[in-house]
Amino acid sequence: MLGKKVLMIAIGILWLGEVASAADAQTRLRIAYPIFPPFHWVKENGVVTGFFYDIATEALRKRMGVRLVWTSYPWIRCQESLKNGTDDAIMTVPTEERAAYTVTHRDAFYHKSLNLFTYANHPRLEQIRKVRRIADLRDGGFSVITYSGNGWHNVHVQPLGIKTYETGYMKNVWTMLAQRRGDTVIEWPPGAWPDIKLAGVTDRIVDTSIVLSTMPFHLLIRKDYPRTDLLSGFNGVIRTMKADGTMKRILSRY
Repeated sequence: MLGKKVLMIAIGILWLGEVASAADAQTRLRIAYPIFPPFHWVKENGVVTGFFYDIATEALRKRMGVRLVWTSYPWIRCQESLKNGTDDAIMTVPTEERAAYTVTHRDAFYHKSLNLFTYANHPRLEQIRKVRRIADLRDGGFSVITYSGNGWHNVHVQPLGIKTYETGYMKNVWTMLAQRRGDTVIEWPPGAWPDIKLAGVTDRIVDTSIVLSTMPFHLLIRKDYPRTDLLSGFNGVIRTMKADGTMKRILSRY
């Protein structure tokens, strides 16, 4: 009789463990991200930081109770990690290509302005300063440097027939631009300047202050993730964070 009770207790413990594991799997979200200050990067002490990190932490972990696991990769590998199920989510711009393997929410949690950069003493600098539309780059015969996996570029720049040069790492676009291996870069200034400084080419890069477009950033979750319903809750929490001033406070820190 005692042996039967011990067996039942053991079975009960195993069952509870399985239930707990299943619950944990449903509430854990593995986010893949590239090192890209001030969106997200790793400090010297190994702690992830950045305002995308802060937004996700506030919305998903603190307000929705989701356990987050952050893993850094080169950007193109971040997207591949969702396709193969290694990770669950990325924070980026929805595109038709990404819609094939992810789902997202309605309202962007952040809009990023995209400025036109060139290199110092470009022989056609005055013509570049007259650019107002992305198509003007094509009409002027200017090339653009970008990084592999830049979905926005693939949708809005390359189809126009604009000559493009790619690198596997975001920060390398600035080294290439400084070396005059292309005419321009289209990027968000607060994210660009830390990489420009890190590359040691600050005096060789020019931000024309011309805004060519804006990018709407969303949380994208792979289609086969068991809790895609988190997205509607995330959308509502983001709206609340904008209304109660939390979003403004987070952005002001960066």
